[in-house]
Amino acid sequence: MSEFEVRIVRLAPMRVASAYGFGASPEGEAWRKILAWAESQGLPHDVQPGRFFGFDNPVPSPGSPNYGYEQWMVLEADAEVEASEDVTIKTVEGGLYAVTRCNLPKIGEAWRQLGAWREASGYACGHQQCVEEALSPIGSPFEDIVMDIYLSVAG
Repeated sequence: MSEFEVRIVRLAPMRVASAYGFGASPEGEAWRKILAWAESQGLPHDVQPGRFFGFDNPVPSPGSPNYGYEQWMVLEADAEVEASEDVTIKTVEGGLYAVTRCNLPKIGEAWRQLGAWREASGYACGHQQCVEEALSPIGSPFEDIVMDIYLSVAG
């Protein structure tokens, strides 16, 4: 994945289960919560049949090792599920995105490249939440995890 490629994608509104982690490495906490919840609801998740999106919430602050991460599991519109103490159910708006693919260890560099691409592209900043989509099977080694990153744009 050395060549930088961008595609424009329109995401439809999604119904999602949302879990939140906070700390020096909150992604794992958010993933554990969403996967435990999925298991409690009888939803298949171990082979990643659905889609999983996440993002920093709040973003890291200078001088603090702590930040938040929100993890979404996309649900079928008619899925009969219940929220829990750790997981909420919500509908998120769709929108237009510039998307590129990267390996997880290079995600910071990919975000910087995508931002520079947007500045040179003629697209304006969009107002939707920017997200990261996990594409690799759950439990993949860190260095092998493939992500699509979605930068909100307006045409």
